[in-house]
Amino acid sequence: MKKFIFPLLVFGTLTFAQKKYVMVIHGGAGTITKANLSPEKEKEYREKLTEALQKGYAEIKNGKSSLDAVSAAIMVMEDSPLFNAGKGAVFTNEGRNELDASIMNGKDQKAGAVAGVTTIKNPILAARAVMDKSEHVMMAGPGAEKFAKEQKLEIVDPKYFWTEKAWNSLQKAKAMESSKKTSQNNKNYPDYFIIDHKFGTVGAVALDKNGNIAAGTSTGGMTNKKYGRIGDSPIIGAGTYANEQVGISGTGWGEFFIRTVASKTAADRMKYLHKPVTEATQESIDEIGKLGGNGGLIALDKEGNVAMPFNTEGMYRGTVTDKGEVEVYIYK
Repeated sequence: MKKFIFPLLVFGTLTFAQKKYVMVIHGGAGTITKANLSPEKEKEYREKLTEALQKGYAEIKNGKSSLDAVSAAIMVMEDSPLFNAGKGAVFTNEGRNELDASIMNGKDQKAGAVAGVTTIKNPILAARAVMDKSEHVMMAGPGAEKFAKEQKLEIVDPKYFWTEKAWNSLQKAKAMESSKKTSQNNKNYPDYFIIDHKFGTVGAVALDKNGNIAAGTSTGGMTNKKYGRIGDSPIIGAGTYANEQVGISGTGWGEFFIRTVASKTAADRMKYLHKPVTEATQESIDEIGKLGGNGGLIALDKEGNVAMPFNTEGMYRGTVTDKGEVEVYIYK
């Protein structure tokens, strides 16, 4: 009598039945519901997120590095006025667009970041140049812009970043501030969250054919920010982190991501407590929530498992598998 050996399902779904993801992206988290997003605008977001995933996947498919994939995907979103990064960056209290970005390579944990730049078309490329072409990790302001120019990156007139939507948001925030409505009626939220209903930071994490992970994040910060405020996006360990096991990018109320070192803490939960990526990242979001913060994380581990936890009404996000299957999500 022949004996048939069947694979056991003790530990859940069989490996070959699972999807292996090679990229995950986000385009901001916040009060994103069908009620405040028109069908036309929803279509625009889905198409742009899909384009970003396809650009990133093309790099991976062609044998390029995860760093190349992350840069390509983020550039698509930086070049779109839909997101609070690059072209769609919000305005500071002084009516400027100040942009931040960071990128990190998991294999050797090299990283680069720029903060408070105003003339670099694609800050994610500047962050990568800092990582690849300098001995530093972070550069800020005019110095970062001088370095980017020396590296032959595209420099634009600050007017390039102007959009009517972002400008109107600044005027609304200033009106709320002057009337003190924000402090009286919305004690738990900053002006930009109330006005824009979302944190439009963009990010990407990719896993290449060599098994290396990279993560990157880019943002325009918060509407009506003052005093040269810098959020979590350019801070390694807060808004961006990658090691040999996992890559993570965040979007949300940056002060809380900095205070909890959200990305690095999630990675450490995996490394030292041996928690799966879904549990490790969810705990970071839970910790932020307990402190009164909002936002989300995207993560991809070395096995191709993905996590996208958030504690807001929605988060622009998407994934692509090793077979090129794209999935895009917006609502909770």
